[in-house]
Amino acid sequence: MYSAPNRCPICQSELVITRLTCPSCDTALEGRFRLQGPFANLSAEQLEFIEVFVRCEGKFTRMESELGLSYPTIRNRLYEIIRAMGYEPGKETSPPLSEEERRRILEDLDAGKITAEEALKALRGEGEDE
Repeated sequence: MYSAPNRCPICQSELVITRLTCPSCDTALEGRFRLQGPFANLSAEQLEFIEVFVRCEGKFTRMESELGLSYPTIRNRLYEIIRAMGYEPGKETSPPLSEEERRRILEDLDAGKITAEEALKALRGEGEDE
């Protein structure tokens, strides 16, 4: 069985799946289906890279020896995948909290002004609108 391509080889538009078939009972569904999730738009090569990344626990030094690539090449490929998933590398991180902000959050938690969940979100830098 082959993997379904996600882009048209002619115009590079997103392909739509129109028929799904069960190999056990031969039931078929017809319609317009789209692959979902953040990995749906990744190429086979990018998915293989993600597999190596997970197997190596995200450690670039292990990836360097397994893939035979340099650190900058591995980083650039990871950034390409991040962009293909609709994100911009480095844009999702929030600035670290100051020691004063951390202390205030922990004092609010200790005083019962906020819940443990709210404290965790605040310590992670997750805003209330996220």
